[in-house]
Amino acid sequence: MTTITRLFDFPYYQLEKNNITDCLVTKYDGVWVKTSTQEYIDKSNAMSRALLRLGIERNDKIAIISSSNRTEWNIMDIGVLQIGAQTVPIYPTISAEDYEYILNHSGAVYCFVSDAVVFEKLKSVQRNIPLLKEVYSFDSIPNCKNWNELLALGADRSNQDVVEDRKKNVLPEELATIIYTSGTTGKPKGVMLSHNNIVSNVLDSSPRIPFDEGTSRALSFLPICHIFERVILYIYQYYSVSIYFAESIEKLSDNIKEVKPTVFSVVPRLLEKVYDKIYAKGAELTGVKRKLFFWAIELGLKYEPYGANGFWYETQLKIARKLIFSKWQEGLGGNLTVMVSGSAALQPRLTRVFAAAGMPVMEGYGLTETSPVISVNDVRNGGFRIGCVGKPITNVEVKIADDGEILCKGPNVMMGYYKDEQLTNEVIKDGYFHTGDIGIIDAYGFLKITDRKKEMFKTSGGKYIAPQLLENAMKQSLFIEQIMVIGDGEKMPAAFIQVNFDFVREWAKRHQVDVGDLNEEIASNPNVIQRIQEEVDHANEKFGNWEKIKRFELTPTVWSIDGGELTPTLKLKRKIVREKYQHLYDKIYRTD
Repeated sequence: MTTITRLFDFPYYQLEKNNITDCLVTKYDGVWVKTSTQEYIDKSNAMSRALLRLGIERNDKIAIISSSNRTEWNIMDIGVLQIGAQTVPIYPTISAEDYEYILNHSGAVYCFVSDAVVFEKLKSVQRNIPLLKEVYSFDSIPNCKNWNELLALGADRSNQDVVEDRKKNVLPEELATIIYTSGTTGKPKGVMLSHNNIVSNVLDSSPRIPFDEGTSRALSFLPICHIFERVILYIYQYYSVSIYFAESIEKLSDNIKEVKPTVFSVVPRLLEKVYDKIYAKGAELTGVKRKLFFWAIELGLKYEPYGANGFWYETQLKIARKLIFSKWQEGLGGNLTVMVSGSAALQPRLTRVFAAAGMPVMEGYGLTETSPVISVNDVRNGGFRIGCVGKPITNVEVKIADDGEILCKGPNVMMGYYKDEQLTNEVIKDGYFHTGDIGIIDAYGFLKITDRKKEMFKTSGGKYIAPQLLENAMKQSLFIEQIMVIGDGEKMPAAFIQVNFDFVREWAKRHQVDVGDLNEEIASNPNVIQRIQEEVDHANEKFGNWEKIKRFELTPTVWSIDGGELTPTLKLKRKIVREKYQHLYDKIYRTD
């Protein structure tokens, strides 16, 4: 049996255990096309042979920019890694200038793109990337070489012995990939992860996720260029889980119904949207159905794992699952048994209500620099605690510094930042990676994140404010889509709020309130502002007087990745949001 020590060992390990017919499945022209484990390996070897014929040397860098997860990405990944070269995955939605910076900084010699949109964006800056020899596309695009040309070039097996020799000489501790973190400020940083960094993380975190080997089915839609989804995909391969790639976020709902997955990974923002949609549909019900819906929601919001609420609660929950929550499950394909959440803090109410509905969300914690998993909940053996991110995984040590910062040590900690020794030394000290997050470890060994160290600020009165705590509390309101707490050095905390425009329109229709049609009209409507004030006042009740949001301004635009307010993993770019709404900032703090 193959011992997994390098990333390209995963498919070979799967082949020895289960040559599954639907190892990787992508939809082309309306048809799901299956790639078996054997085909996956055969095509990866063909790609390796072609890359060797192009003259790829050990440690050459090959970039991949794909706007959707797809079979080709994984074939490229294995094809590149097993000949001792490295992949540089790039977020498709970042700017052309960032493409230019990353491709130049990494020294990538080839780039593989998914489609015409990415290709055109890359083409606009290609003349400024002197080391880039050629661009290949997965889709068929005019005036762009196609990756099938390379599969054809690699069809001749005569240099397979060279591939085998390269494979044999790739060591676990060698660099596998450089992942450029999108960053909430400044230029992207290139995180260097070795084969062992990622392999150890896969093997040490995989026991936390309950799978029936060879029979589970996953739907993958979070960006594969992010280490979170990439590690999840390796875990799927390790457990012989069939991987179906969603066409896009827009078609996610349709794809869920078609694939009927048993598992998928989520980010909190996505789960919030799913819940908001379910809630809005429930609000449209009338009579007994409406009463039952909201009774089930109330019950769900009180959920505690392992029957902690007692016999009477569990009896009611069985009824709620049969009458109400079973319809939620149908809406998510009918087979979903677990979701894995990462990237940002998950609101406890969502953890409770989805667990009550029989679709528990296992929240984890980590960073790109830690490959990424540091800790994760596990529904089995008492390993699930709401409001926490689980216990640290095997072989990873976590300790809390005197100032509350979470420190991490283990085989998952990155090699360092590419071409930036100074920055590496700032975050890795005495063998511990300094996460920049504040947290505690409770008496039972569960880790709880309380805030980002860098995001905490002081008011002019000297009081510390933890913005994420306030933001997560406020975002529990269905009226509030996004919020950013401000007030560093000012006399009080305040906030920019982007309302949930769709929900506000529904609310206005139900209550016969005229709020206008345009987002700008809604954001300036006195009725809406008053309603948001009520939501803010309600959330403020949980906080000390110095922490309460004293004033807020509604923004007229939707915060998005394309708009620059959010990173590709939907985190706030605080500096950019602050600059964008400087006039609102002045209105809050510079006028009486």
